[in-house]
This record gives sequence, C-alpha cells and structure tokens, in this order.
Amino acid sequence: MTVSNGAGGANGTPLSLDTAAARNLATTTKSVPQTQGITGRHLLQALPWVRVPGGTYRVNRRLTYNRGSGLVAFSSTAPGVGVVPPTLSELPALRGFDDLGVLTALAERFVRLERRAGQVIAAEDSPADQVLLIAHGRVGVTAAGEYGRARHLGVLSEGEHLGARVLQAADEPGRWEFTATALTACTLLSLPAAAYRELLDRSPSLADHLRRGAAGGGAAQNKHGEAEIALSAGHVGEAVLPGTFVDYELKPREYALGAVQTVLRVHTRVADLYGEPMDQTEQQLRLTIEALRERQEFEIVNNRDFGLLHNADLRQRITTRSGPPTPDDLDELLCRRRKSRFFVAHPRAIAAFARQCNAYGLYPDSTEFEGTRVTAWRGVPILPCDKIPVSERGLTSIMVMRTGEEDQGVIGLRGADLPDEYEQGVSVRFMKVDDKGITSYLVSAYQSAAVLVPDALGVLTDVDVTR
Repeated sequence: MTVSNGAGGANGTPLSLDTAAARNLATTTKSVPQTQGITGRHLLQALPWVRVPGGTYRVNRRLTYNRGSGLVAFSSTAPGVGVVPPTLSELPALRGFDDLGVLTALAERFVRLERRAGQVIAAEDSPADQVLLIAHGRVGVTAAGEYGRARHLGVLSEGEHLGARVLQAADEPGRWEFTATALTACTLLSLPAAAYRELLDRSPSLADHLRRGAAGGGAAQNKHGEAEIALSAGHVGEAVLPGTFVDYELKPREYALGAVQTVLRVHTRVADLYGEPMDQTEQQLRLTIEALRERQEFEIVNNRDFGLLHNADLRQRITTRSGPPTPDDLDELLCRRRKSRFFVAHPRAIAAFARQCNAYGLYPDSTEFEGTRVTAWRGVPILPCDKIPVSERGLTSIMVMRTGEEDQGVIGLRGADLPDEYEQGVSVRFMKVDDKGITSYLVSAYQSAAVLVPDALGVLTDVDVTR
C-alpha cells in the first residue's frame, strides 16, 4: 500500500491522507468557461427587432426633394486648405447649380483666415460683406436677447458656413444678424462680396440660376423638404377647396441584411470523451455566440452601410457647446424629436456627463432598464455602449432615438425562419467531419438597422470626455 506524503508524526510517518491525494477520489466543483468579452449589449436589447423574410427591408417615405447635406468639403492643397468646387452647390443660393467651371473659379477666390479661440469672427449689426466657410474648428453663434442677455443660436463646425445670403447678389451688403465667435482655434475660408460680384458679372449661367431662384421656382414643399399636401382652413361659405394627393419616393431606400459568421471547429475526440459534466460542443457554441452578439452590436453602431452613427441625417447632428456633454446639450437633443426612448453613449461619455451635472449642481436621474439601474436624463435612460468609438483626442458621440415601426422610429432588422436556428436570430448549421476527425459548424446571424424617418435619430458630436 502506498502512503501519501504529508506532515508526519515524530518519526515522519503521515497521520492522515494528504489533500492532494484525496482530490483523486473527489469531484471538483467547477464553473462553465468564463469570458471577459461580454458587455451589457443594451442597444441590442432596446431596439425593437423586425423579422425580414425576404432579406431586404424597404423604407417607403413621402416624396422628399433633395436638399443636399448643406456641408462644404475641403481638400488639402500646397498652401494649406481649399474648397472642393462641386460642394459649393450645397450653399442655399447655389443649390442645383452644376457649372463646374464657374464653381471652380468661385472656389479659387476664397482666401484663408485664421482665428484664435475667443476671437470675434463676425459682429452683430456690422456689414455682412463676405461668405465664410469653416474648414476647421468650432464657432459659437449668439444674438442679442430681449432682456440684455445673449441668445445662444448654436455651434457650427467643419463644413458649415456663415453669410451665404451674400450670394443672392444684392448690390448693397446686408448686416450680420448675429455674432460669431471662435470657440477653438479656427481655419476659415472667406469669399469677399466684391470678388463674388466680379465673377457674377461675367458668368451668365450663374446670373440666370440666381434669377430663377429669386423667382421662386421649384415644387412646393414643407419644412422637412417633403412634397406639400395642399389644405384649406378658416374658410367660410362655398369656397373652392384645393385638390391634392400624397406623393411617394420613386426609389425608396432598401436595407439588405448584413451577415456575421464564423466556422466553429470541435474535435470529435473532445466532444466524445470530455462531454461530462459539461457538453464541450455546447460550451464552445455559447462562447462563440456571445462573441457574435458583441460583433452584431458593433455593426449596428459602426457599419458604413447601415450603422446608426453613419446613417443619422446631417440636419439631426449637433455639436456640443463647450466640448464636454452638458445638460444643455442633452436637452437640445431631446427637443429635436418626439418620444425619445433612450440615449446611447460610451461609458466615458456618461461619466463626463455626470461630471458636468456636478458642476451645474444637478443630480442626474436613474431608472431601471431590463432589470438594471442606469443613468437617465429627463426620465430618458442613458444606455452604456462601448462600441461607440472614442478618438485619440478623446472625442466621441452620443445618440438619442425614437424606436418602433408604429412611431416611425429606429428598428433593428433580423433574418426570419433561419434554417437550423439555434436561438433567436442565430443559426448553427452542421457542415462536415473532416479526415482529421474535426467537426465544423457554420454559425450565422443576419442583422441591419433602419431609420424610418430622419428625426428618429439624433447625434451629439464632438463630445469631449477628457475634461
């Protein structure tokens, strides 16, 4: 008989069985395999998911006239920065103007200006004798208020402009109706009114375009750019009522489902001999699907085709007033849409917002979401999502959205009736056992996201989480 080594008596003989030997006859208590890659995935839980049997979801809308992005693009040139000529047609007075030669000549007349933080760019009630394009930096716009206080009109950033009414070719310059101040160091491109009028005098196509615009040409549309529905109200007697119809987009956007897939390999020897007390194949699948779900949420946020950060309407993007996310910034996001269901922000952005609340002497709300207490503002949950990127400079974004088909909101799209569906939206399909005894399974999920109307999704950009 073999005696286990252990602490002995006076002559070194063990008095009891050693624990190392005892474990050979005992069953250990063990956990299933753990992973650090699992996050809350609140966005996947919060989105209402619509089953898409055909693999494509079409968003039908009322006819909307293309108003463009309203943003001018820039290119790096030898002296510094220049305007990309075709994008000048994003300015209101030049919308629809496509004479590239004239636009190029116009772009060449812009001159570069540098303004330091705090410097006034345009003063209220002074002559508006130039068009200003913001190539870099952030500009705050204010106007005199009724009670001696300045009214905050917004923050402009790269691609936006000031003084576009100069392009209406008035003989006398108007006056600035606001004060524009550089919030950061800014690079601007300026088009003096005199240089613009000189080009206008020798460009018949531009002059004709401006005349047609001044005559009010174009189809009637509402403030959202949709084809107008003619209505009559306040009439008495037998007034002639207008006739109308609701026009639809002829080429509505279609969302094709994107795929997240992998091939899981499990050796038959492992599955056969080491399946107790835990099924090895089942545990491999569980961990693989957890990683797949994490990637699904990443795609919903960041995919270039359907990701929410890239599909927010440009008119629903606002920039922060001072850098960090303040209660004022979140209030502006909320007031731009109805029935906001939740914010989505990186955890660092939520912490930055809490710091701003402390600075304001405010205490943010908290609410319960899917059994978890989360920070809220105005009763709207702020869901953490680490898939929202944070740049090297510490800038990120905060999203807010209305959800559901009934409310014309944001929806998630997933495949319907998948073959070999393992759990909702995920299929696990047996592929083969190769000549090395390795079993392969194809693990697939299909997803997309759709913004049914532009104001369903808003984004606060340039959120500084470092201060």
